[in-house]
Amino acid sequence: MSVTFILDGETVTLEQVDPTLTVLDHLRYRMRRTGTKEGCAEGDCGACTVLVGESAEGGVRWRAVNACIMFLPMLHGKALMTVESLGGPGTDGNARGEGTPTALQARMAENGSSQCGFCTPGFVMSLHGRAIGAVGADLPVEDLIAGNLCRCTGYGPIIEAGEQVRRIAQDDGDLAARLEGIAGSASGEDDGRCWFAPRSSDELAQLLAERPDATLVAGATDVGLWVTKGLKTLPDVIFVGDIPDLQGIEETGDALVIGAGVRHADAHGPMAALHPDAGEIWRRFAGLQVRNAGTVGGNIANGSPIGDGPPVLIALGATLTLRSAGGRRTIPLEDFFIDYGKQDLRPGEFVESVRVPRPSPASVIHIAKLSRRFDSDISAVCGAFHLTVEDGTITAARVAFGGMAATPRRASGCEAALVGQPFAEAAIDAACEALAGDFSPLTDVRGSAAYRRNAAAAILRRLWLREQGHAISVLEMDHG
Repeated sequence: MSVTFILDGETVTLEQVDPTLTVLDHLRYRMRRTGTKEGCAEGDCGACTVLVGESAEGGVRWRAVNACIMFLPMLHGKALMTVESLGGPGTDGNARGEGTPTALQARMAENGSSQCGFCTPGFVMSLHGRAIGAVGADLPVEDLIAGNLCRCTGYGPIIEAGEQVRRIAQDDGDLAARLEGIAGSASGEDDGRCWFAPRSSDELAQLLAERPDATLVAGATDVGLWVTKGLKTLPDVIFVGDIPDLQGIEETGDALVIGAGVRHADAHGPMAALHPDAGEIWRRFAGLQVRNAGTVGGNIANGSPIGDGPPVLIALGATLTLRSAGGRRTIPLEDFFIDYGKQDLRPGEFVESVRVPRPSPASVIHIAKLSRRFDSDISAVCGAFHLTVEDGTITAARVAFGGMAATPRRASGCEAALVGQPFAEAAIDAACEALAGDFSPLTDVRGSAAYRRNAAAAILRRLWLREQGHAISVLEMDHG
């Protein structure tokens, strides 16, 4: 079979596709669309930003994504827009000649939004996405371009241009119907390497039963680096990021159930509704391009000790549903992480959903991410505290950290020091002392072991200070 997508109104069909050929390399070296740049090849700088459209609710939902870590089969059934797409007629509602800039591009040229110009196409695509109502269009410009880096101009003129050109008409015509026509399952083989793009969880379960050693790829925000940086060859790949029945979000009176295929950008609102601190962590999941690609289930299944999602979900008491061709099982999320690089996944199993209980009126919650850079950075420490306080006494405590051990993990000693104690500063002090015995963190480029121990305790003290009415800065970053 083949990869089929729509580019500037034309249907593109590709046979014998390398499963891990990136969209960026295909654009630059095979289509000669060199406006899309390679800056970092790891989804960090945004120079390769393109817009990808999906059929949704009778229309087309566009997302800004990093082409450098998106594999070509992930384009199957979608529409693609590159910076070259903006030069033809009709992209802003006006009939223009080839190469005529949009209002956004014209404003960026007029106000000095570029200097060397290398990063400019990526900024243009991110801001164009905002102007046509793509996912994240409601974000402040500063948040929207957090995944785009500029080394020479400064962001002032770029932000100004984005704020001044807030809307560009986008006529998708019959694109949604055309996308529906090419959105089915697909598979292919190139030089003995197979890839599959199932469109149902039943199909995925069957594929995994037949190929339990296949690499599952959801958003490729981590697996992409295995290829671009680690030069790893993946024999069999199953792309799971476009399975509709894994992309649901169910909100009930007592819980939030998030499908494994829900992208972080779409999970942000529901998580923020659970608690503002959870929403703030989700807002800081890298840049928008990464949040538009990475999934909640992928972040969990990847098992990174510094993934920001698991500590939050563990503290909130989340449970995980795992599925295979043989059935389902549900486990507490903290039990899923066994050791570094090892998760409780049996052959043929995949993450289906995560269930997050709603906090009760007695809940006291504080979640903080500490990183050397506020935007688009990996945590040195991520701490999540969920206390139940009834009649002035701490009756339950769930404390979880990322960056403190080989896996996201609960702090059992800290929890024990809190439960049964009055909610008072003395209990917080005792819990901070107990916390020192819960972890033996590593020293690495993001922080020393001593820093991590001190930071973990400081996050707990911040909970107490905030509950006493002290203002707590949202700029939770380490300048050291």
